[in-house]
Amino acid sequence: MLGINDYSAFCLAILIFLALPGPGTFALLTATGKGGLRAGAAATLGVILGDQVLMWAAAAGVAALMVAWPTLFHLVQIAGAGYLAWMGFKLIRAKPGSAPVVDMSSGRYLRQALLITLLNPKAIVFYMAFFPLFVDPATHRGFVTFAAMAVTIAVITAVYCISLCSLAHVLAEKLRANRRLAVALERLAGFALIAFSIRLVSQ
Repeated sequence: MLGINDYSAFCLAILIFLALPGPGTFALLTATGKGGLRAGAAATLGVILGDQVLMWAAAAGVAALMVAWPTLFHLVQIAGAGYLAWMGFKLIRAKPGSAPVVDMSSGRYLRQALLITLLNPKAIVFYMAFFPLFVDPATHRGFVTFAAMAVTIAVITAVYCISLCSLAHVLAEKLRANRRLAVALERLAGFALIAFSIRLVSQ
């Protein structure tokens, strides 16, 4: 679809990464806890804007590689798959209670969520590793392909994050009450990432 390799897997991968506990997720929960749904929505917009900046920066690098060094682009795809597998392995081996703590000031949720996203090294590396895996060199359509990926990420992120903010208090209580469930979800996501890496490299 529009030069995207396995669009359904692309959408599912976005959901998996959104569901992984990280600074962005905890920024949303913190904002919602402090300022309600409006603050959560502002933080959601900040996360989306940060993702778009990182995505287009990664897209520019991917486009340059595809034009100048097709072989190197293929090696980047392999490296990206390896990174996803490594992330999956880390999730499977993660110790309980290792979630990050995010501190946010009242009334500045959009800007703080934006900065948290832009300054998150894992997010930067993720986008550099993630995008090459889903770009099909044979059917790639340049800006159209990247724009379709950007819109897809923005829409899925908006729906997921607003839903998360709406259920923030309930989800937080359930995860605190049932840590085993949280650990099981993290490990399931880890296995999913490893499966994605294997599937995409083998195509």
